[in-house]
Amino acid sequence: MRLQVGCEFRYSFPQPTPAVLLLNVHYSRASDLTAPDHVVVSPSVPTRAYRDSFGNWCIRLIAPAGRVTFATSATLNDTGLPDPVAAAANQVPIASIPDDAIVFLLASRFCDSDKLLDLAWSLFGTTTPGWVRVQAVCNFVNSRIQFGYEFARPTRNASEAYQESRGVCRDYAHLAIAFCRALNIPARYCTGYLGDAGLPPPYAPGDFAAWFEAYLDGQWYTFDPRNNTPRIGRVLIARGRDAADVAMITTFGPNTLENFRVWNDVIEN
Repeated sequence: MRLQVGCEFRYSFPQPTPAVLLLNVHYSRASDLTAPDHVVVSPSVPTRAYRDSFGNWCIRLIAPAGRVTFATSATLNDTGLPDPVAAAANQVPIASIPDDAIVFLLASRFCDSDKLLDLAWSLFGTTTPGWVRVQAVCNFVNSRIQFGYEFARPTRNASEAYQESRGVCRDYAHLAIAFCRALNIPARYCTGYLGDAGLPPPYAPGDFAAWFEAYLDGQWYTFDPRNNTPRIGRVLIARGRDAADVAMITTFGPNTLENFRVWNDVIEN
């Protein structure tokens, strides 16, 4: 299966403003790209790139005053298979968790697992450790939170998502991650593209998606508490502790986001 993914953001800046862009397809999918997914800045300005501490590819620049557009598009091959399911995967003892995964056991800005510790064990302490427990978390979060774009709030953390019982896909992911970490299961936040491949019409407009990965049996597995079912055509952009680590565009000054669009289309089965 071949996918066409991409996005375009149009901003207005009252003055030259430093920015960091995190828009490229994740390096783990680089071999699937049929051509480089260059980020185009219009009007053109000097840029430089670096990898952050999580391995995500970031671009730094100074946006000029006026209207500025950031865009990227990519065509890539995909297996066309749904997210893997390993129902027998076991939980890894803390002493055996790799050093680079320990950070994903700790509370973070939006995944305040320390505040949800007692609740997590009261809800899931009797479930079977491993995949079954993580899936129980996803089932609970999926039923607990009411989805709605009108409920989006960029400052909402996991414990607030639990209390308010509403949000968008990032809130589902944050709450599930926080529960997993409270249960001693490493969990990391993921952002990327997720279209409607494999689903019946009508299809929703393109959008970004958030999900998470849990570390079980020595590897990372995808879980999606928002949709709560294996999906086809998931394209990762970045991973981090929570949404604060993977903001697609971070600006350091006043601006107005005038418009943005996202696409994730199947162009060949």
